[in-house]
Amino acid sequence: MRRLITSAALAAALAAPSLASAGVYADDMSKCLVSSTNEADQTQLVGWLFAAISSHPSVKPMTNLTDAQRAAAVQSAGSLMQRLMLVDCRKQTADALKYEGTASIGQAFGVLGQAAMRGLMSDPSVAAGMAGMGKAIDEKKFEEMLNEAGISPSAVK
Repeated sequence: MRRLITSAALAAALAAPSLASAGVYADDMSKCLVSSTNEADQTQLVGWLFAAISSHPSVKPMTNLTDAQRAAAVQSAGSLMQRLMLVDCRKQTADALKYEGTASIGQAFGVLGQAAMRGLMSDPSVAAGMAGMGKAIDEKKFEEMLNEAGISPSAVK
């Protein structure tokens, strides 16, 4: 059981499973997960992802999250995942497990993670923060690479 939940959590964290590899039951579960969550739920999921990722020793100094805040994020995300799998999307979860195995759970939660990240990334302050990286890229060198690839730099501006 813990392995299944950890798999779902990891997939949500990575938010990168291929939709093409998901079966019909995982796809149904994905749709249920996304439609059963609101913006607050999805923000809660992303908050847990942030808390988990920011635990890495290389980035931990960049945050000031306390252990209590991390524990609260884990608890709330666990409650959310439990509600989704055991209440809101129980049939879809059972069908996905029955017909497509445990990997389907990770695939479905990966789709939810993608949806949650899209919502967060659409916030103007986050978009501005992400766009700031463009200032650190040497535009001339990038244009040279585009020309090498046969792509007009004006086509990507």
